[in-house]
Amino acid sequence: MIPPNLPDPMSRSASQTDPPRADPTDGLHYLGMRDYIAGRIAAGALKAGDRLPSERQLQTAGGVARGTIRQGLFQLEAEGVIYRRDRSGWYVSPPPVVYDPTRWEGFMSYVEAQGREPSTETLSAESIVADAMLASVFGRPAGAPLYLIRRRRYIDGRAVLVERIVVDAALAPDLLRFSFDQSLTSILRQAYGLSVSRNQVTMQPCALTREEAEALKVKSGLPGLSVVRTSFDAQGRVVEYDHEFWRHDALRISVDIRVR
Repeated sequence: MIPPNLPDPMSRSASQTDPPRADPTDGLHYLGMRDYIAGRIAAGALKAGDRLPSERQLQTAGGVARGTIRQGLFQLEAEGVIYRRDRSGWYVSPPPVVYDPTRWEGFMSYVEAQGREPSTETLSAESIVADAMLASVFGRPAGAPLYLIRRRRYIDGRAVLVERIVVDAALAPDLLRFSFDQSLTSILRQAYGLSVSRNQVTMQPCALTREEAEALKVKSGLPGLSVVRTSFDAQGRVVEYDHEFWRHDALRISVDIRVR
């Protein structure tokens, strides 16, 4: 189905709003296709969640090679303007959620506060032992028992991040009896009396590798955002160590700093 106000790419009559027809001698003509689609989105003819015409429909309407169409779409995907759904096609990306790393709010809280619908899916939960790196993080000897929880998190039904959370088994014995499709912060607070008083957060761009890309149903190698959060209680103990991998188009960092 063609979204409202977008000219039907299957129409045989050309118009000034049709996708640009490429000059095969122009090595950058895929940017014309990119600009056309981006312009339709900016003008409001295509809105968040709308499905784009298929690659074949765009090819028929524009007289552009299939590879050129894909280059233009991949460019928009890299910019976070559109995204793909498996076996469904291309869609206009929804607006990103805003995250302030200086404030302690759980995923569910800050997503709901922005009028969006969050959900969580537990991928695995298991007992592990501390390697050298985790022993250093938790201040525990190598081989100390820990819990590893892998989850996929959604906003409005779209997978936006996968995370690996490690918890010290000494602070939360028998933690695996709980369902982690709910807030882990609430479980730790209510069942074990563990509250976070300080967070150390590091963020950096990354490429989504095979494991993360498959979990998020995106192409391996696409840009993402790596967020590592170490959470401490009032006694300075590490309550949880969380490594998140976000879709690059799902999150916008915003920090409100007051100057004294």
